[in-house]
Amino acid sequence: MSERTFDQVSWFRNSSPYINAHRGRTFVVMLAGELLAGPALPTLIHDLALLNTLGIKLVLVHGARPQISERLAAAGIESTFEQHSRITDAAALDSVMAAVGALRLKLEGLFSMGLANSPMHNASIQLISGNFVIAKPVGVRNGFDYQHTGEVRRIEVDPIRRQLEAGNVVLLSPLGCSPTGELFNLNAEEVASSAAIALRADKLIIMGPQVRINDSDGQQLRELSPQQAGRMLADDQLQAPGLERQLTAACHAASNGVARAHLLDTGDDGALLRELFTRDGCGTMVTRENYETLRGARIEDVGGILELIEPLEADGTLVRRSRELLENEIQRFVIIERDGMVIACAALYPFPDDKVGELACVAVHSGYRKGERGAQLLGYVERRAREQGLQKLFVLTTLTAHWFQQQGFEAAGVETLPGARQSLYNWQRNSKVFVKPL
Repeated sequence: MSERTFDQVSWFRNSSPYINAHRGRTFVVMLAGELLAGPALPTLIHDLALLNTLGIKLVLVHGARPQISERLAAAGIESTFEQHSRITDAAALDSVMAAVGALRLKLEGLFSMGLANSPMHNASIQLISGNFVIAKPVGVRNGFDYQHTGEVRRIEVDPIRRQLEAGNVVLLSPLGCSPTGELFNLNAEEVASSAAIALRADKLIIMGPQVRINDSDGQQLRELSPQQAGRMLADDQLQAPGLERQLTAACHAASNGVARAHLLDTGDDGALLRELFTRDGCGTMVTRENYETLRGARIEDVGGILELIEPLEADGTLVRRSRELLENEIQRFVIIERDGMVIACAALYPFPDDKVGELACVAVHSGYRKGERGAQLLGYVERRAREQGLQKLFVLTTLTAHWFQQQGFEAAGVETLPGARQSLYNWQRNSKVFVKPL
């Protein structure tokens, strides 16, 4: 088997839990207008078609800002913006309708592709659009009459759900109609977040060029809480065009019942599939949930712990533990779980008569050793030990003495161990003893 084939097989196997988890879920995916004008769009449509085939219910929202600007410029109409919203008069509305209509037809054409040897051969996907977005006028604010610029009044949830249950993909445009029959130009990000909240979607995914959230050092932020996102918006830390609107939409959705909102840079080929079907993804996620959880271990974690510690047992870092032993001692363990995978563990064995505890089986997955997770585990175990009235922790180690010294442990002799532990000391292994007062 070639290395490329092995990688493909391995990736497909590892994606299985996510395929099962996403089936039947509702995702709202927003495609920025800049993306619709770029060369990456056909490939992205193939990826969206794949999601539909895998049983994911898709609602697409498309932007149209650059296309509207082009049509207005061609018509000699100057665009005026207030608070990131275009003021739309009657003449401008014609250009808005033309741009949005052209994009709808373009997307319908792309979803109809079915050439032999293409990713969408025999896909037969129906893209459904309609008057699903009910709008209201912005009105006059701060002295500006927004005219035909509107806001989302409500999303027609039941008709959309009927289409999704039928296996169709629903398309929402940044145009909404009012109960009086008027049309209004809408903010696509607002349409996307409003739809995700109204539909109680499992995910809101916002995609476009340069949709990337970095820290002050230029490193990509992989996870944000709505509160952290709000502080970034308040501090005006975002430089890329449109990123403020996109992060605002993600923050709004995550604060109102959408479990996870994702921001994906489409300059990264395959970003959508990597974000949804790999553990670490490639974008920025805004979520109220904690993506990593530090908690006491449960019996169903035994398999994950065994998989984590097996390489460390093989190289002699840890003493071997059987599944039966782990099952009997599982209440001693704490773990860090990342999206269903055990990535770190430790155990506390108390000796209450001596008021000391043994820190044992400290392990962190090789792919996650740069995030201070070992120190987090130690802090959690120390709190547990104090709650049990213990005054000291000790650890036996052969290869990681320096790390424990950095955490405040000091070298000690075997004679300092509790009597029950001294009798079990393995002189052939010749582990070093370190002690830390609590």
